[in-house]
Amino acid sequence: MSGQLVINLIYILSAGLFIYGLKMLTSPATARQGNRLSAIGMLIAIVVTLFDQNIVDFTWIIVGLVVGSAIGSIAARRVEMTSMPELVALFNGFGGLASVTVACAALFGSEVSTGLAATIILSILIGSVTFTGSLVAYGKLSETIPSKAVLFAGQRVVNGAILLSIIVAAVIFSLNPDTTSGSNAFWVVIGLSFLLGIMVVIPIGGADMPVVISLLNSYSGLAACAAGFVLNNNLLIVAGSLVGASGMILTNIMCKAMNRSLGNVLFSGFGAVTQQADAIEGEVKPVVAADAYLILEAASSVAIVPGYGMAVAQAQHAVQELAEQLEENGCEVRFAVHPVAGRMPGHMNVLLAEANVPYDQLVEMDDINPQMGGIDVAIVIGANDVVNPAALDQESSPIYGMPIIHVHEAGTVIVLKRSMATGFAGLDNALFYGDNTRMLFGDAKESVMGMVAEFKG
Repeated sequence: MSGQLVINLIYILSAGLFIYGLKMLTSPATARQGNRLSAIGMLIAIVVTLFDQNIVDFTWIIVGLVVGSAIGSIAARRVEMTSMPELVALFNGFGGLASVTVACAALFGSEVSTGLAATIILSILIGSVTFTGSLVAYGKLSETIPSKAVLFAGQRVVNGAILLSIIVAAVIFSLNPDTTSGSNAFWVVIGLSFLLGIMVVIPIGGADMPVVISLLNSYSGLAACAAGFVLNNNLLIVAGSLVGASGMILTNIMCKAMNRSLGNVLFSGFGAVTQQADAIEGEVKPVVAADAYLILEAASSVAIVPGYGMAVAQAQHAVQELAEQLEENGCEVRFAVHPVAGRMPGHMNVLLAEANVPYDQLVEMDDINPQMGGIDVAIVIGANDVVNPAALDQESSPIYGMPIIHVHEAGTVIVLKRSMATGFAGLDNALFYGDNTRMLFGDAKESVMGMVAEFKG
């Protein structure tokens, strides 16, 4: 058996681990194991590739491995759950930058055909857009830059001109990769691609960040796939294709969860829309933890709806303890999770998994909504837009048509919020003024612990 055949067989094994690991990510119960399998597959692939390429001096490779592993381990362990979306954005960005680096390395010191030049340009374009776009997404998520959409007159024309210039420069380079004009065009492509990544993401508001994170993840996979063609590495092509395809599927799911098209997310400037909605009538009815306890103590069924506010307050463990107290009191508890709750896909699922919430208690939006009318109490913890009834009955609202969790149909709704401030979409919520709604103001963790204390007597 030849050495190349052995390597290809190991590549097939790694690809199988990637695919099986990706399949396991579809369930919270198996996600961690799927992540481990995929990581093992990548480790095997890297080791085999290094030996396949006859690397003589492994010094810098080992240094990079040690330093990168140390940075990754420290970042993963120290990052707060509220900062997980920012970390994912950075991971996407550096994945794109890695593809740019690989493409540049393949260009220098070797003869480049027109076909290879075109592949290199594609890898650089997608990778550069992913890198700078992810940095902007990180800035919006961390609020180091304004999270609202940034729009200006003629923005689409400017973006179109940048893209057209990239295409022209790419053609010049691909046809003349070894000439001075080709070299100049190459640097133009890199510079404009970095600029395009910024211009593509700044007009997207904070409410659409889950979609953006998913889309950038897909871009990073496509960039890796293009880098695979540059290096003629089959496994990199397969891995990049899997990431790109799965990211695009997830993006489509996110868009459906918001009842919006991808084009609407990318080009509408949603976060900059000023609400043109009907005036909300009603009176806010505040309660304290002791009052909320009395409502919960008499309930036989409770649905807990988590949102980004739960992540900010680091309240997931307290919420799990409250759920345990409710169950000990004979109450049926379920967690209703909206697909775009939080600031990245699956944000609430990750939080609840960290708190060891049983997977069978997590209920998707489409499954819980038909049951909501029969639920005694719905507890909304830091969520806003994903429970806003304006999406159902207010045609003037920017979120009209977006599927929401119908907590307003529950017997009683207890909303935990710091204040009456609006959510990412910048919209007032009629739910807070409903006859069956009680507002428990304050830090979510402290409020939940207050109710737990009441149960414990």
